[in-house]
Amino acid sequence: MTMRPEARGARIPRGAIVLLLSAIYAVNYIDRQILAIILEHIKHEFRVSDTLLGLLVGPAFALFYATLGMPIALAADRMSRSRIIIASLACFSAMTLACGLVARFWQLVVARMLTGVGEAGTGPASQSIISDLYGPSERATAQAIYATGVNVGLMIAFFAGGWIADAYGWRAAFVAAGVPGLLLTLLAMAVLRDPPRPAPVQSPSPTAARLGFLWRQRSYRYIVLGTAMSAFSGYGITAFVPAFLIRSHGMGSTEVGLTFALIVGLGGGLGTYASGRFADIAARRGGIHRNLLAPAIAAVISIPFWVPFFLAGNVAVAIAAAVIPVSLSAAFIGPCIATIQTITPPAMRARAAAIQLFVGNLIGLGLGPLVIGVLSDLLRPVFGADSLRYAMFAGVAAAVASIPFYLVAARHVPQDLERLDGLD
Repeated sequence: MTMRPEARGARIPRGAIVLLLSAIYAVNYIDRQILAIILEHIKHEFRVSDTLLGLLVGPAFALFYATLGMPIALAADRMSRSRIIIASLACFSAMTLACGLVARFWQLVVARMLTGVGEAGTGPASQSIISDLYGPSERATAQAIYATGVNVGLMIAFFAGGWIADAYGWRAAFVAAGVPGLLLTLLAMAVLRDPPRPAPVQSPSPTAARLGFLWRQRSYRYIVLGTAMSAFSGYGITAFVPAFLIRSHGMGSTEVGLTFALIVGLGGGLGTYASGRFADIAARRGGIHRNLLAPAIAAVISIPFWVPFFLAGNVAVAIAAAVIPVSLSAAFIGPCIATIQTITPPAMRARAAAIQLFVGNLIGLGLGPLVIGVLSDLLRPVFGADSLRYAMFAGVAAAVASIPFYLVAARHVPQDLERLDGLD
């Protein structure tokens, strides 16, 4: 008798599935963030402004990534999530390879747009699968393990990207970034299957009614806004940190890459995982709404350290100051994903994730690098090559703005859970 994909997927240990999805997320971030470490190489070859670099890193990618996430998530709530993930992985890996073959800046912009098309399909489907594998009291930790893919991806992008760009050119860095995704596609085709979906909770069937239900979940609205501010801060600062250290402190791409690979990979991985563990422990002791204390506390701890990182004249002081905020930059992901998936009916989880990603990436990835790039160009007549020091404070302001959104969202979680229970 032929076994259904869901049944085959159930035989794969759930921890292995999470690790595979985290690896896919890591490759996603390698392809997405490889630009940050090679941005100065691209600037010098094509002779473009920081505004155009911000456009390349942000809107060129984010508009397609955010917009296409919605229809793909709709499909993920109804079709095979594993097949969607595999197809998306193959697409964005191939497009990353294509970035290494361009001859003009506009061709690079187009290739990044198509990379965004591919990357739109992995996140919501992956989050939905993990939420089917773990209950509410374990979900933040599982989603945080998945989210460490961000840190692993950034670590590899910074370290390998900087070294390859210095040794062989920035085009070779893109080619090297695309190959692992194609290999991972073959592995995912062999082992990744959908787990059984839980018995559906009765929920409004028309799309408009389902969106209306999400809108009435007040905690969801505030989480979406909070993650958008956190994403603005994270994407905006990360995009220009290498350029800032190269311009203001005279570091090389390889040196910057190695330094931040260690901070993002080791410190960031620990910070991301710890935020999920903290959220689950807090939730077991006081309720699911306490998940959201984790990103609020992480933001409060990080803010004072950004100031010496940007303004210190000594590179050693700047790097030391960066350790805490960079390590906590992805701490919001696991707890926020877990809370969203808990306050949402199973049949709406991929869409709920896609809406959050749509807003977060449109504001965070779409505007964060662009705003900082524009500010840097505007401040250049006053501060010269040091203009990025001050432009990146826009990211700090966004991190401050995220805190009240998380705290207000936490207040509304209990009543939103009661509304969800009322659908049974």
